[in-house]
Amino acid sequence: MSRIGRKPVAISGGAKVKMDGSIVRVDGPKGKLSFDVPDSISVAIDAGSKEVNFTRATNQKEHRALHGLCRALVANMVQGVTQGFSKRLEIQGVGYQAKVEGKDLKLQIGFCHPVILPIPEGLKVETAAPTKISVEGVDKQLVGQFAANVRRIRPPEPYNGKGIRYEGEQVRRKVGKSIAGA
Repeated sequence: MSRIGRKPVAISGGAKVKMDGSIVRVDGPKGKLSFDVPDSISVAIDAGSKEVNFTRATNQKEHRALHGLCRALVANMVQGVTQGFSKRLEIQGVGYQAKVEGKDLKLQIGFCHPVILPIPEGLKVETAAPTKISVEGVDKQLVGQFAANVRRIRPPEPYNGKGIRYEGEQVRRKVGKSIAGA
């Protein structure tokens, strides 16, 4: 049996989990999320002990993979609606900066034009300083994907270290060109 799939998901922090057919709905103080569970996975919500348990139909490879996946997705949903998720990005480079204008993130990062990214619905993006970006939301996948999309525009380069990186990310630096001969 899947080590992750057999662990029950604890419902805490004011979260409420409901089943509507094959759809798991999680409501909490920060928002609402839903997930359509595959037919091969069955979900049991124990209201007394505040737990959600997952079981799979057979021991086939696909069912074993889905077992742990469904448990992890519902656990992330419960954590998202109670605590939320956040990613922080840093911008390094002379003149590089970011700011939020309405529902767009405007990046000045060394191109001849500013890069404008629309902020997806359900995310909160803040720029506390011109070189710091904070992405927050209840959906872990949406937060991580938007942060990755921002980083992909100008990833940190190994010679000068300029670009957009995650907070605390270490960029391996390379030695520049050296003069040959003499």
